Amino acid sequence: MNQALLKKIESGQYRKDDAKFNVGDSVRVHTKVVEGDKERIQIFSGVVIGKRGGGLNETFTVRRISYGEGVERIFPFHSPRVDKIEVERQGDVRRAKLTYLRKRIGKGATLVKELEEKVVAKAK
Repeated sequence: MNQALLKKIESGQYRKDDAKFNVGDSVRVHTKVVEGDKERIQIFSGVVIGKRGGGLNETFTVRRISYGEGVERIFPFHSPRVDKIEVERQGDVRRAKLTYLRKRIGKGATLVKELEEKVVAKAK
């Protein structure tokens, strides 16, 4: 009975728009930031290097290079603070976690093969 009750309560908390993205995709995450009595939207863009959890506890990690330093941020997938998630580019990866990108420097740190290149090559 407790499981059924928890599922019913959780069902109202899920994200309404279904954002489809995977590990390796370049995304732009629009987050709501509250400063005093004002609220604004801040964009964090980068490569998704991992997803974990399930249900309401699902999170994803986005990594980007900012002023030569690697910056990672973990976002709860179903958080009301996350306004929307835009996929800029789809990546083609063979791993569930892209932690090896942390060791890379420069352009190699953001480089993930694009999915479109593979599809175009098969069409020819």
